[in-house]
Amino acid sequence: MGDILFLAHRVPYPPDRGDKIRSFHMLRHLAARGRVHLAAFADDPRDMDRPELARFTASRAIVRRTKTQFVAGVQALASGQPLSLTAFDHAAMRRAVREVLAREDIETIFVFSSQMAQYLPAEPHARVIMDFVDMDSAKFAAYADAAKGPMRWVLAREARLLMAFEGAVAARADASLFVSQTEAGLFRRHTGAERVHVIENGIDTAHFDPSADFERVDAGSALIVFTGQMDYRPNVEAVSWFVEAILPRVRAAHPEARFAIVGRNPTDAVKALSKHAGVIVTGEVADVRGWLAAAAVVAAPLKLARGIQNKVLEAMAMARPVVASAAAAEGIDHNGTIAVGVTAEDMAEAVTLLLSDRENAAELGLDARARVMARYGWDARLAAFDHLLGAPVRLGQAA
Repeated sequence: MGDILFLAHRVPYPPDRGDKIRSFHMLRHLAARGRVHLAAFADDPRDMDRPELARFTASRAIVRRTKTQFVAGVQALASGQPLSLTAFDHAAMRRAVREVLAREDIETIFVFSSQMAQYLPAEPHARVIMDFVDMDSAKFAAYADAAKGPMRWVLAREARLLMAFEGAVAARADASLFVSQTEAGLFRRHTGAERVHVIENGIDTAHFDPSADFERVDAGSALIVFTGQMDYRPNVEAVSWFVEAILPRVRAAHPEARFAIVGRNPTDAVKALSKHAGVIVTGEVADVRGWLAAAAVVAAPLKLARGIQNKVLEAMAMARPVVASAAAAEGIDHNGTIAVGVTAEDMAEAVTLLLSDRENAAELGLDARARVMARYGWDARLAAFDHLLGAPVRLGQAA
């Protein structure tokens, strides 16, 4: 295939968080099929220079994103645009995209996340593949339903404007991708979009392997672990709920149980949870596998989750017994290899049972790894992608 322009809202390396894991594997897959020109934002100064990307890209344009939420919010109100777009609106990125399109013979534009669709050229001249991953507008609608006062209006506005933008982008794109059938179906129902496809998330089962070479963590025998980006609202809400409503029930049966919150950029609210008995907040760690391997149970108590949760797949691949909320488990074809709860009582009971029966917990973890290996390898997940890349270019209408 011809040259590819890859637009990403975060530099797709290192693959150490949900969105960057998916974007990296998409990038790697595309790099094996054509010359890729990357244009991406960096919200971490370390991402301004990732020499590892040279292996997968013919050129790179990385723009540092420093705009505050306040400035983006003012711009959104003044322009009538969604905050999700103004937060990623940058003159340097527009210039970088124009230069690549003028310099290279781009046959395919791959857009990762809806925020980057604003950089599509006004006159379509290449195949456009839009990876929405999840339906972001539905996430904001769910936030609005739970909010009160002015914030309810702000979030409802974001959901409404973003949904209109998502629909317009899908009408232009040759293919719109989602991470699960649930997300794809929701998008079709709300926008009437066609050419909607599902490319599920995968997992690197050679990397996430309990027998692999990584530094081990010694944290006791009754460790419950949560992993994730800890300034991401659903993760913050999840660990807060676990500490306040679930962990006390577990510790009533297992006083030695401890809950480790493992992930970068913990908010002040997350850091404050370490004041509770049995709670550890690690902050960023070099390798999450050590903590997963040490876990007696991995918990994923998300109340709001979209698509397929990489944190759950990673724990399954590490042969850990997983207790997930219904929201976190939705979209994962786990075939009964993880425990699923709805209420705090459900979650606490499942964790308690696994801590009490280590033999059953170990068996559940092994079954989970076998399931992931059979169902979620990246090569298998991306096989359907090749069909879309080989489809004739459909020059749609500009969004």
